[in-house]
Amino acid sequence: MKKAWVGVTDGSWYRFLAERPELGEVNFWRPSSKDEFKALNRGEPFFFKTKAPHNRIVGGGFFSGFERFPLSEAWDLFGEANGAASLDELRQRLNANRRSNPIAVGDDPVIGCILVRDVRFFPAGQEADPPQDFARNLVQGRGYKLKEHPEAAYLIRLATRLLGYDVEIDDSKPWHLPGPVLGDPRLQPRRLGQGSFKTAVLEAYGRRCAITGSRIRPALQAAHILPVSKGGLHSLDNGLLLRADVHVLFDKGYLSVDQGYRLKVSPRLQADFEDGEELYARAGQPIALPQRAADHPNRDFLEWHETRIFKASRRG
Repeated sequence: MKKAWVGVTDGSWYRFLAERPELGEVNFWRPSSKDEFKALNRGEPFFFKTKAPHNRIVGGGFFSGFERFPLSEAWDLFGEANGAASLDELRQRLNANRRSNPIAVGDDPVIGCILVRDVRFFPAGQEADPPQDFARNLVQGRGYKLKEHPEAAYLIRLATRLLGYDVEIDDSKPWHLPGPVLGDPRLQPRRLGQGSFKTAVLEAYGRRCAITGSRIRPALQAAHILPVSKGGLHSLDNGLLLRADVHVLFDKGYLSVDQGYRLKVSPRLQADFEDGEELYARAGQPIALPQRAADHPNRDFLEWHETRIFKASRRG
């Protein structure tokens, strides 16, 4: 944990989300998509501070990713985690935070989406003061380097409140490696929240199904290779972007991907449904992959799926 961010929000956004702790992950949206958010690495703390006159830190979580989406798509992906009960209400809140160019009913502007996972809001009356040097006129927020800034100890105490136990700055554990960092799985840099997992997979695969190449956005889904119920994480190397029907077939073992990233199609698909020509024609061909090698599917996860799910379907 090397950095932290204190982001400015309004009371209606945080009160709406504080009443829905089951969401776990939120979209700390920005009304404009002009600027990318590069202040934090995944897993570093992001605190929510209300505007003046309240001017208090009301909670926070851990940075999970940043993407740009049309307003309607942000609603489809995150729903109430946007801090609103409906798309119309989200549009109204967006307008309230825009200094110019109000959004008309039919408009669908692109907004910035900062995803924050493992969110916790402090109980009423137990909110915290912002750092002493946090200027009241800041509109978006401010970042802090936790080994250099005089307020570092205070921010680490706030991070402790989010986690529920003490944390330390420990540079002996490299952040580029997977696995627990500072003793808590929430601080794994490759781990994502559910919403940011969807967005990261969508963007990494160029918004195209990895198997069929389909670009029909409403039909594309982020599939887990190793299911969460089996211990899989919301991590990019545990994901594939698949068309909805292909996703179902993958989960049921009619399809798999081998460790060479080639499609495998079970004979059971034809035997059970007398269908599947599109997929049999692609059998043995490489699937589409993200540009970055680090984002490619984990071969151990693929082996698990091929051994435990795909082969079971063939025997079935």
